[in-house]
Amino acid sequence: MSSISARRLAKELNEIKSEGCPVGITLIKADDFATWWFTIEVMGESLYQGEVHTLQFRFDASYPISSPAVQFVVTEGRVSPIHPHVYSNGHICASILGNEWSPVLSVVAVCVTLQSMLASCKVGQYPPIDNDRYVRHAPENPKKTQFHYDGM
Repeated sequence: MSSISARRLAKELNEIKSEGCPVGITLIKADDFATWWFTIEVMGESLYQGEVHTLQFRFDASYPISSPAVQFVVTEGRVSPIHPHVYSNGHICASILGNEWSPVLSVVAVCVTLQSMLASCKVGQYPPIDNDRYVRHAPENPKKTQFHYDGM
């Protein structure tokens, strides 16, 4: 882990510990600067009301210049939300995790964006065309997929 990456993650973790997370978002694991887990819950009326999902962030030495690998956890009894931008293996097709990533974004900002993505969803379905094919052939790391962004 580069010193820039470690300093940035230490700063973000200290802010989370001192200020807390926004409503509906909870840090549940940050034992190191490689992998963090959060729970995310959509507040208010939505398709996902009452559901709690777990997000995993994986950081490499190029964070925050490049985005973290972010996905919903689908092991240990956890499932991904059924959403047009979320594959059943937990991979997320969201432009802020790809070509619209900016180093000014923080882990909490990504959580809030994904919480908003879920809150605004009107149709509970996996990506309509290729979920099964994608899941069969997807790389383990979602950052190795070149998603086509057209809705978010």
